[in-house]
Amino acid sequence: MSELKSPRAWERVFWPVAAAAMLLCFWHYAVVWTGAKVFPSPISVEKGIAELMQKHVLWADIGDSLRRVALGYAAAAVTGIPLGLCLGWFPSANQVVNPLLQILRPISPIAWIPVAIVFFGVGDPAAVCLIFLAAFFPIVVACIAGVSSVPVIFRNAGRNFGLSNFALLRKIVFPAALPQILIGLRIALGVAWLVVVAGEMIAVDSGLGYLVIDSRNSGKRYDLVVAAMLLIGVIGLILDLAFRRLEKVKSVRWGFSNAA
Repeated sequence: MSELKSPRAWERVFWPVAAAAMLLCFWHYAVVWTGAKVFPSPISVEKGIAELMQKHVLWADIGDSLRRVALGYAAAAVTGIPLGLCLGWFPSANQVVNPLLQILRPISPIAWIPVAIVFFGVGDPAAVCLIFLAAFFPIVVACIAGVSSVPVIFRNAGRNFGLSNFALLRKIVFPAALPQILIGLRIALGVAWLVVVAGEMIAVDSGLGYLVIDSRNSGKRYDLVVAAMLLIGVIGLILDLAFRRLEKVKSVRWGFSNAA
């Protein structure tokens, strides 16, 4: 069987843009044909975005959402990566901690909202706590899986060269596990971006999530609701594309070879 050809550079841009244009056309004519009075058309959403920019609200809300994600996500990475590496390096410790991780990991971060409000009150700390919980478990699990998947032969080779346990973890195991760890970090970032929107609908009074619920409650401005939804999606796409670029860095793609 012949191998599938990878898309050319112009195709990677043209087809997504064409698909988005077709979706916008379908959306516009669906609103026109149905005569919908509540659901806005793309033109109404565009005007809503322009209105938010004129009122200097849009960039502030985007900045608040990104700031909360950055704080919670950074805290999850700083604590989750070392913990995951240690649990992957010491299987006996992982056997002790893993049942607790498997109990807490399936709990939706949204379910933690009442608990976060009880401990931190209504405000940024509660939203950041929710983001931390959302990102922490995917990072830990990815680190454990990445370290555990490193073949024993690579560890034995490092010990034969006289590497200490710390040097072995730093020079061989961590670089070999890095591609899988980055996948976990990317998944965790997507989940964190989802959770900040939900958290802002309840725990704070700014951000894109708050913009959605406030526009709904204040005059049923569905043009602003849909505008905020689209912005959430676009920013999520940008964050994902940025992480994909990081995964393509040569030192990351080397995997096991990078440890040589």
